[in-house]
Amino acid sequence: MARVSNLLRRGATYYARLRVPKDLVGIIGKSELVKTLGTTHETEAKRRLYPQLQIWQHEFDDLRSRSILTAADQQHAVWDHYEATLARDEEERAAQPTAAEIGQATQEAISAAQATQLDTTDPLAVLDATLEVQAMQSAPALSTKAREAKLTDMRAHLHQGETALIAHEVDAYLRANRLIASPGSPGWISVARAMMRSEIEALQRSLERDRGDYSGQPADPIVHPATGERRAPAKKGETIAEVLEKFTSENPNRVTPDRIHQTGRDIETFIGMVGSTFPVSAIDKIAVREWKALLIKYPLRATHVNELKGMSIEQIVKANEKLKRPVLSDRTVNRYLSSLGAFCKWLVANGYLDQNPVSDMSLPKERQAKTLTFTPAQLTTLFTSPLFTGAQSGSDSEWSKIAKPGNVLIRDHRYWVPLIMLFSGARNGEIGQLAVTDVRQEHGHWIMHVTTEGDNTTEGKSVKTAGSMRVLPLHPELIRLGFLDYHAERIAAGDTQLFPLAKRSARGQMMAEFSREFGKYLKRIGLKQGRGLSLYSFRHGVADALRRAGFLDSEFGFILGHTEASMTGRYGHLPQGMLEKRVELVNAIAYPGLNLDHLIP
Repeated sequence: MARVSNLLRRGATYYARLRVPKDLVGIIGKSELVKTLGTTHETEAKRRLYPQLQIWQHEFDDLRSRSILTAADQQHAVWDHYEATLARDEEERAAQPTAAEIGQATQEAISAAQATQLDTTDPLAVLDATLEVQAMQSAPALSTKAREAKLTDMRAHLHQGETALIAHEVDAYLRANRLIASPGSPGWISVARAMMRSEIEALQRSLERDRGDYSGQPADPIVHPATGERRAPAKKGETIAEVLEKFTSENPNRVTPDRIHQTGRDIETFIGMVGSTFPVSAIDKIAVREWKALLIKYPLRATHVNELKGMSIEQIVKANEKLKRPVLSDRTVNRYLSSLGAFCKWLVANGYLDQNPVSDMSLPKERQAKTLTFTPAQLTTLFTSPLFTGAQSGSDSEWSKIAKPGNVLIRDHRYWVPLIMLFSGARNGEIGQLAVTDVRQEHGHWIMHVTTEGDNTTEGKSVKTAGSMRVLPLHPELIRLGFLDYHAERIAAGDTQLFPLAKRSARGQMMAEFSREFGKYLKRIGLKQGRGLSLYSFRHGVADALRRAGFLDSEFGFILGHTEASMTGRYGHLPQGMLEKRVELVNAIAYPGLNLDHLIP
């Protein structure tokens, strides 16, 4: 299998890399970006790669947007410069000597002259003795003359198209606000001329104030408080993209790697709206509200639609008005909001925000239909269908033929995972990642050990939560159907994985493709229409079976992985009495009316 082109390996560590677009090389200062993914495992590296590529793409988009100076950018530059000029003027006035200070300096000069017996007939000696007092007395008049001179020069330069007097102010403003414009470019010149006009107005105000008149207002129509949205700059290390990386690395809720990466991908759509350099401290309800409004109109699988590739979230929503592709469900929109809410909760806890702006922003919950479980008749239909009794093809890519009767017997994970789920309640991903050594005997009973532990051949194993690691006794029906014979075959073949053909998706989800195809298979054999039955239905079926057997939910929750973590779950060794109780529970899983004798080898 060819390696992903954006994935680089140096020594044992994997890195993400991405070529910088030609139009941004001069701005970024390099032609390629490289960053460690912090792992030596290829599967985990691929899982971390996409979020990093997305962050870089958002940064490219943000840089491009900041290289186009908008009318709002110019409004803020003009008004900020006007106010800053007047503020400097007030600071200068406050620093000028008062009458009392001039009087004090005069008295000190006289005392010094008397003490040194100053020769008052010597003009140079008198000038030297009174120089400081004269400077203090003339400071206001000199300041006025300097402002008058600068105002005259500024007006002349504005008329001549010269920008030398304002260039340093323009560059400083652009740097401070993370805006990009090359000196002499049309955008830079436009901002420079506008800032010159704002300084001319400010200088006129300062001259009015010399006369004691503080009532003046700008006459130039472009000098007014900005009404456009400000692009707030973030402090180093506090852009939303940078802080999101800290959040996903910390994983404060200790969710599965896939879930934390899903959270990151959800939040990246918010970054796509506000820009990767947006400061986390500026996230507010207005931004969340605007994002939610876009999500409600956001098409399903937008990133996989050729017509929508390379577009911003706003452009995608606009384009879909013509494409009319199905949009996200309310439930999915709420998942996006939940992801951002978890991030913002962490931001509050870490002092970036004072309150969570996502609180109470979710859409009203749809009334969810209860997840369907298989009826005995449906189970009979399923386990007498071609996947279990013989199909036209056994190829993993020909599910349409797998749904048709034939003489090809499928006996890999596609056959065993549904049966194991039926008699254990384990998740399909937990089963798909089992190592051969995870199936063994303990105290005379065969068990499956659902764990993240394993040798190098099984690295990448994961469970939904730490409490999902557990020991599950093998149901007698699985043994009757030949599961131990299958296990022995894997050992004889030298396999380390129990289901060597089970695959992880690019996002790291074990058997995600099989889960999708199984749902389609149920439709092909007439068991499903729309939503309803799925692989997950087996877990609900196990819960119902245990309730039928007289057990309370609190008594069997650990069988389904709904408990807190334990060391026995991690290491897979149970006291005999505890294991016997689990054997009793698992053996109680039964489905009246279901006969699987035809599957016995």
